[in-house]
Amino acid sequence: MTKYLLLLLCCAVTGAFAQDYHNHAQLSQKLKSLETSSNGLARLQSIAKTAGGKDIWLMEIGSGDRAQHPAVAVVGGVEGSHLASQELALAFVEKLLTAARTDSVKQLLASTTFYVFPNMSPDAAEQYFAKLKYERSGNASATDDDRDGKVNEDGFEDLNGDGLITQIRVEDPTGKWKTHPADPRIMVLANTEKGEQGTHLVFTEGINNDKDAQFNEDGEGGIHFNKSLTFDPPYFTAGAGEHPVSEIENRALLDLLHDRPNIYTVVTFGPANNLAEPWKYDRSKTTMRVITGILENDAKQNKMVSDLYKKYVNTKDAPAGPPSKGDFIQWAYFHYARLSFGTPGWWAPKFEIPKDSAAAKKYKVNEDKNADVDFIRWAEKEGMDVFVPWKKISHPDFPDKNVEVGGFKPFVKNNPPFKLLGKAADDHTKFLIALGTARPEIDVVNVKKEALENGINRITVTVLNKGKLPVVPQIANNNYWVKLAMVTLGLSKDQTLVGGKAIHQINNLQAGESTEVSWLVKGKGAVTVEAGAPQAGTKR
Repeated sequence: MTKYLLLLLCCAVTGAFAQDYHNHAQLSQKLKSLETSSNGLARLQSIAKTAGGKDIWLMEIGSGDRAQHPAVAVVGGVEGSHLASQELALAFVEKLLTAARTDSVKQLLASTTFYVFPNMSPDAAEQYFAKLKYERSGNASATDDDRDGKVNEDGFEDLNGDGLITQIRVEDPTGKWKTHPADPRIMVLANTEKGEQGTHLVFTEGINNDKDAQFNEDGEGGIHFNKSLTFDPPYFTAGAGEHPVSEIENRALLDLLHDRPNIYTVVTFGPANNLAEPWKYDRSKTTMRVITGILENDAKQNKMVSDLYKKYVNTKDAPAGPPSKGDFIQWAYFHYARLSFGTPGWWAPKFEIPKDSAAAKKYKVNEDKNADVDFIRWAEKEGMDVFVPWKKISHPDFPDKNVEVGGFKPFVKNNPPFKLLGKAADDHTKFLIALGTARPEIDVVNVKKEALENGINRITVTVLNKGKLPVVPQIANNNYWVKLAMVTLGLSKDQTLVGGKAIHQINNLQAGESTEVSWLVKGKGAVTVEAGAPQAGTKR
């Protein structure tokens, strides 16, 4: 069934794709339109409004009683400057609903639910569409990032009037930055261990409004969604908030996820990437009172899902994407206790110098494989305008120094021209469908009745997980948010249970694992056996 389903999906997901990134109003309109045309398969709801008054949307997809089906949560926009993550989540909704017109995908949605949150940072994402563009991760909450008693008093200034916030570089012998030997446009930190000497100071584009020797350290852009969760939060850091989960959108998502015990895995479109390269088990991180590393059995599941991901997504040149303090992908694993996976969804391929003589003269060897050098060369080869050439300006804070403004345009490194997302959207839709079919699935098999003496019968069943993922991740062993599998026996009116427990609790069933349960029942009539868990379904 799975191969046939994916064959149909390959045809269904390659349909129409939008032409450009969606602002919040367009995203809202698109989601409402998809719900209307879904024939009841999709339900859209706003789970909260941000400080900036924008809806945090949830699209719930499936048929029947969706809350009773094992579920996948898909979360985009954990980083406000990562517009591509929103588009990949939105495209998944659209392509899944299109594929649902086939009987096979419709059958999948009758047993599996998808909860899709396209953008958790709509306040920040709107900066992409603003008159003045700069990369922003924080929401609309006003903050005092430099703790001087004032809020938002030292933001960016567009010094060259191009509508983009880039960087300034100042020639100064005390600076820690220097130009890259392979491309003088790229600024890198001087390596003092190799005897390198810095030549420049580098700041974001602007002036020192509050005269505190720092540039643009307290502008608009308050709390970062992906920096303010409860696992290993970066206390007293700009963007982290006064305490974890201080913001409306963080609390709304966490509350909703905790109210959905049927979720067995969370997939995040964001900077962390454990699908191209799975997290590795490190015993030293799992033996402390506070566990900070993936547990051994869960690492095996991460590897299995990573292999599944690579069947549909080409991971060549994929960025490492380690997790960061207070981020969502770690919260979903360590505190929500679900299998948690993340991917940026798109990345620029590494640039290789063509072997012809003309190219060899044009390009200097990028000996340290600097990512920015690779990216600007690839972008130029593709005809993409991603860089503002350095241009000398007069700067009030450096009246006697050589100051230039320029650098990479905001958003370009993680958000390609929209047309390049089409294949990534197709590939990730196929992967998410495959992850849905790999869900844990409880079945009751080998049902036997054995007549004993004095009207007593022995009832024996085997409870099997016929899915590809465990019913309970190892991280959930000491976490009450993940429900264990239960096996219950229902008796008729004139029957008595004389041996065994009416309710059996199963701590876990790995993929393909089974356990046998039996009872002694006195009296005639039918008995009912029911086995299941919210995240693995129920068989009766």
